Amino acid sequence: MNILKKIFPSLLIFSQFYFLFAVNYSEDISSIIYNNCSSCHRPGEIGSFLPLTNYQEVYSNRDWIAYAISSEDNSRHGNPIMPPWPPDMDYSTLLNERYLEQDDIDIFMEWIIQGGIQGDPSNEASFPEFPDDSQIGTPDIILEMEEDFQVEGNFEDSFRCFVFETGYTEEMYFTAMEVRPGNNQAVHHAVIVAAPPGSADNLEDIDDEYGYDCFGGFGPITTTDLLGGFAPGTSPIKWGNGLAQSIPAGWDIIVQMHYAPVNEDMQDRSKVNIFLYEGEPERVIESFTMIDPTFILPPNQITEVYNSLYVSTDVSVVSFFPHSHLIGKSWEVYATSPPIFAENDTIPIIRINEWDFDWQNFYYPEYMLHIPEGYTIHAHAVYDNTSNNPDNPNDPPQYVFWGDGTTDEMFFLPISYVPYQDGDENIYLGSDMLFGDVNLDGSVDVLDVVVLVNYILGNISFDENQIIISDTNQDGSLDVMDIVILVGSILD
Repeated sequence: MNILKKIFPSLLIFSQFYFLFAVNYSEDISSIIYNNCSSCHRPGEIGSFLPLTNYQEVYSNRDWIAYAISSEDNSRHGNPIMPPWPPDMDYSTLLNERYLEQDDIDIFMEWIIQGGIQGDPSNEASFPEFPDDSQIGTPDIILEMEEDFQVEGNFEDSFRCFVFETGYTEEMYFTAMEVRPGNNQAVHHAVIVAAPPGSADNLEDIDDEYGYDCFGGFGPITTTDLLGGFAPGTSPIKWGNGLAQSIPAGWDIIVQMHYAPVNEDMQDRSKVNIFLYEGEPERVIESFTMIDPTFILPPNQITEVYNSLYVSTDVSVVSFFPHSHLIGKSWEVYATSPPIFAENDTIPIIRINEWDFDWQNFYYPEYMLHIPEGYTIHAHAVYDNTSNNPDNPNDPPQYVFWGDGTTDEMFFLPISYVPYQDGDENIYLGSDMLFGDVNLDGSVDVLDVVVLVNYILGNISFDENQIIISDTNQDGSLDVMDIVILVGSILD
């Protein structure tokens, strides 16, 4: 008994120090979850089946999260499963890469080992204010679906195309085209093209429901290349540096929606936001497509399809969109110098080691990617038409050819570019906004601190761009910590 009396105070002190220094949700975990997971894993979004918006939800699902962020096993959604980012980050650097730092993964695992302590709730990171509408500003044109589309709760994927008349009587130059889902829980992803006016009318007419069924393609023979789209957890790029895309006068916009499997009937009325370029653009983005409609994929075989393109003049690549269907296994795209060069030069563009139809997306190099005249772009796509492919739509495997259907396949790689100009390789394709330039005068100084203080005190309001560039610690909210960081950057 005397021994216990002597030991008990020491145990009490130890337990107090343990909880003081132990990994806890409020201080160590909440910011990781809120900034990397909650944009999709919250009510009304595509990941609403597993909400991650507070301590109790994260604690209850801690083992699933641990598996998803660190899995070494092959799975439908790559390795790791979350955050979803199929491209190989060791191969090339792209804009808006989604990943967790190894330190974040390690501390989450340690949090679980130590018992998933909550900590002081007052120290929890602020929950981000996610935009309800456009993620990139106020659009110039908004095109909305004419009626609600009924998404069946049969727990099956469905693909549907919808036609929007622009009513634009002259060539349209735009800096961004953004799909805003009417039902984030149902819409998995979307892609956009334009087509000659009325070219999809017959497809709409023969379908009893609003829009028409589509899978790999859009229907009309003539379309533009891909113009924009939507994928969960991503923001569309808004072209700067005098860049713009174009649509011929009067052409219709067609949006292909991928509706995710849901277990109850839902409705969707999505819209397309268009951001116009004011005046004549300095440079209009062009595109070419690497395509092979002649391939044959025999059953019970893994087949590689290869295509190459000679670059006849210097270009600066600004985006690319490798596309396969359910038999796709991997992609690799790169450019090489002519064999007459003394030193062989290889420019890596993108590699996807585990292709996943569910997570295809537009990809952008961080900086314009200069491909010199005389180089060759190579594209390799591998297809797994065996029973070992869990996504193979045919059981047993069958011969597969090019086509738009679920059981067909595609080798399709649109690449967008502009003719090269000196210095293009130094042009950053991400946001050209200067973090901390709160008053938008092109510099960061004490006047920005004054404006930010007035906003936090409630004396003035900000637009979306000001909110983004004022969030200096990027925690999704504006508070005194942003002022501290802003002042520190000015003093430095």
